[in-house]
Amino acid sequence: MISSIRKFENLHIACWLIKDTCWVMDIRVLGIIMIFPTLFLAFYITYKFRKLLAELYHNLAVCFWIMANTVWMIGEFYFDDAFRPYSIVFFIAGLLLIIYFYLFVYKKLKSDPEIG
Repeated sequence: MISSIRKFENLHIACWLIKDTCWVMDIRVLGIIMIFPTLFLAFYITYKFRKLLAELYHNLAVCFWIMANTVWMIGEFYFDDAFRPYSIVFFIAGLLLIIYFYLFVYKKLKSDPEIG
C-alpha cells in the first residue's frame, strides 16, 4: 500500500513547493490555484493512510500545517497580513495532535503494533 501512495506524496510535495514559492514571490493567482491540489493531495494521502495510526496522525498534522500556511498566505496576499492570528489556530491544532500522538498513542503502538 505504501508504495502505491508514494507517487501521490511526491506530487503533493511538488504542489506544496510551487504554492509556497508563489507565496514568497508574490505570484498571487498561481499561489491561490495551488492551494487546491496541495490540500486535496494532503487529505487524499491522509485518507489512504487512515488505518495506520502513526501515518494518520502525522498526515493530519501536515493537513493542519498546509491550512495554516494557506490562511497566512491569503492574509498576506489580500488582507495586509491580518489573517496570521487565524493561521496560528491551525498550527497549534497540528502541534497538539502530534503531542497527543506521542504522549498517548505512540506508547500503545509500541506495545501493541496490531492496533496501528
